[in-house]
Amino acid sequence: MKYIKYLLFIALLLQIISPRLRAQVGLDKVAQSTMNFQLVGISPKASAMGGAYVALCDGAEAMFYNPAGVADMKQPLNVTMNMTNWIADIDYIAGAIAWNLRRFGTIGFSALAVDYGTVHGTSLVHPNEKAAYPLGYRDDGEVNNVGAYSIGLTYSRAVSSQFYIGANARVVGQNLGENMFYGGDVVKNNATKLVFDAGVKYYTGFKDFRFGMAIRNFSSNLKREEISEQLPLLFTMGLAIDMMDLMIPSLSQAHKLTFALDFLHSNSYSERINWGVEYLLWRKLALRGGYQSNQDLASWSLGAGFNSSIGDDQFEFNYSYSKFDLFDAVTRFSIAVSF
Repeated sequence: MKYIKYLLFIALLLQIISPRLRAQVGLDKVAQSTMNFQLVGISPKASAMGGAYVALCDGAEAMFYNPAGVADMKQPLNVTMNMTNWIADIDYIAGAIAWNLRRFGTIGFSALAVDYGTVHGTSLVHPNEKAAYPLGYRDDGEVNNVGAYSIGLTYSRAVSSQFYIGANARVVGQNLGENMFYGGDVVKNNATKLVFDAGVKYYTGFKDFRFGMAIRNFSSNLKREEISEQLPLLFTMGLAIDMMDLMIPSLSQAHKLTFALDFLHSNSYSERINWGVEYLLWRKLALRGGYQSNQDLASWSLGAGFNSSIGDDQFEFNYSYSKFDLFDAVTRFSIAVSF
């Protein structure tokens, strides 16, 4: 009961600070945030389940979804590497490592790099140059040093066998090259920010029913030139349960059928609901499917995974395919090792 009280206290606290968050970052506004690369899912397991992952994630991968899940790992060391082939030839590479220190908690390190591909830049010209540039701008050719990154440290702790808490502190940056203003002044369009994530994860004690909450990308506004921009603040609440154990317990040793549901509230878009299912056979082969609601481009996703062991070491491979309108489908790959 005391952990339920903790969760109720956290929920009440979020309700109290919600008006201040709205005033600070404008949660009633949409499509006005910057550094939105932080909203792109990098895990094929999560993406295959429609992004419904805040109550499911564990180990090193949880740093990108709910840091409380980092402590929910079975072995002392977990390492994951993820690659995402995003839309418009944009590529994401992410990695994380988590080390379980037992009663001292779990610490982790994560890194994310975004390659925006080939980008061509333009510059406005002075009115005196209109004869040479009738369109009012010049083509500056390919822009160098274009991309984004995130580097973070994580601390997570199992308060009990049922209740987990965790937090990230990350340095995020975005490099958008350089452009030239009137008179030949060169402006570097680079920005760096310190952001924080926090979350909780709770197993209710009924079967394996669990739920989680996470707030991500909490930071002050970013100022570019004279414009103050918000980072993509995201609050997620989710739940998950093994339907096989609930409906046919006699088969739950060989089969798992997990259902997950997430509710998302962000300053970048209106409310969304993501859901997904995972069928796990003999705890080796996983088949996944999911759907993202209230999306302009994304909709359904599919994926599969396989894990094996050599001695006490665990190896896991995952793949996902996400349908996107107007663009090619998005594919993701990951490899994870636990020692």
